[in-house]
Amino acid sequence: MWALFCYFLLFLLGTDAAPTEDEITYLPGLEKQPSFRQFSGYLNVADGKHLHYWFLESQNKPSSDPVVLWLNGGPGCSSLDGLLTEHGPFLIQDDGVTLQYNPYSWNKIANMLYLESPVGVGFSYSDDQKYITNDTEVSMNNYLALKEFFRLFPEYSSNELFLTGESYGGIYIPTLAERVMEDASLKLQGIAVGNGMSSYEMNDNSLVYFAYYHGLLGTQLWTDLQKFCCSEGKCNFYNNQDKNCANSLSEVQDIVYNSGLNMYNLYASCPGGVGSRLNVEDGQLVVRDLGNIFINHQWTQLRNQKLQSLAALHLSVRLDPPCTNSTPSSLYLNNPYVRKALHISPKALDWVICSAEVNLNYGRLYMDVRKQYLKLLSALKYRVLVYNGDVDMACNFLGDEWFVESLQQKVEVQRRTWIYDDVDGQQVGGFVKEFSNIAFLTVKGSGHMVPTDKPIAAFTMFTRFIKKQPY
Repeated sequence: MWALFCYFLLFLLGTDAAPTEDEITYLPGLEKQPSFRQFSGYLNVADGKHLHYWFLESQNKPSSDPVVLWLNGGPGCSSLDGLLTEHGPFLIQDDGVTLQYNPYSWNKIANMLYLESPVGVGFSYSDDQKYITNDTEVSMNNYLALKEFFRLFPEYSSNELFLTGESYGGIYIPTLAERVMEDASLKLQGIAVGNGMSSYEMNDNSLVYFAYYHGLLGTQLWTDLQKFCCSEGKCNFYNNQDKNCANSLSEVQDIVYNSGLNMYNLYASCPGGVGSRLNVEDGQLVVRDLGNIFINHQWTQLRNQKLQSLAALHLSVRLDPPCTNSTPSSLYLNNPYVRKALHISPKALDWVICSAEVNLNYGRLYMDVRKQYLKLLSALKYRVLVYNGDVDMACNFLGDEWFVESLQQKVEVQRRTWIYDDVDGQQVGGFVKEFSNIAFLTVKGSGHMVPTDKPIAAFTMFTRFIKKQPY
């Protein structure tokens, strides 16, 4: 009996604290080190895969505040971009050296876990250095990473858990939630997806309307689209086999994605200026295109084949999202002192915002995530938020609004404005429509990266989501 008591005592003592070897004791670039604890290291999952994480304790009450997982999209882009440029406690400055504290950091009220997923992204790596993966494998590895996180940080195992993400996180998050909801040891409370890919078909179809009604297409092209792509009042801009329709859609694609517009924020300038999607720099093929730039899924596959053949002619490929400047983050994260502070493995590659190898070889298995959302909603206990910056063209608000409406949930609150407090007084944040356990919310004047464009509105939205308050 005494031996059993000693065993349990040792077990409790040995698992009652975060891994000290992962704690960040000094982070370069900060004028003053933070008062909250933070950790960086690896979560080891199946088959020699090592997912890099950066965990930041809440600035409020870490012992009782929820744990919030954040995933950026791509597929193949690093969640450290979300940390350093969107809603982390410190934001990278243009010099690539300095960090400034963010007054609207999401870790003001939550314990934030940023996971670089899949392996091959950012500092995450695999022992076999093979980075071909797909939606199902990624959701399993993300689930295993969560399990490993709570094994390393058992003091958080009873805290509420929320899963959040952006862009292709629209696939990552609900497919992960489908696994997490089956595990009673994980205290899942809900999910939030920002400017997410929810349905390829709805995203494609809605994009054409978005482009026309934002003044991008012109009367003649719109007339041709109506003539060749529509019949009996219904338009198919997704997989239409009509050759004339395909030609018109090709014009739409050129205007939206190849004319120099910022696809992530229609009304913002394009950092770096108007330029080619493909450039060769120092023997490296630089691709400014993430492959969600489709006018149907077949186009994405053809694009990947073309890029893979071009990549074979060059030593390496760098994948940069168009109209974004990742140079400051790259300079900072590849600084040897920063890598040491973050406990980055020598086996990890140089940090880049998006992995070309992961993106070009990625298996997109889900054309929509309707089944996953309906499964979550049928449990009648999870809080779900789908939010969109309303001037984003990569994953536009209209497609996600259609998607949420298609779930046919009971309407609880009709579409209305939502309000937040700004330095100039109360402001309209956008519009929200609430259904049973799910809400669709727009953020007025924001693009794809909502916390970057509208930090105060985003923090207000996040607070109401986490605290289960009315929007």
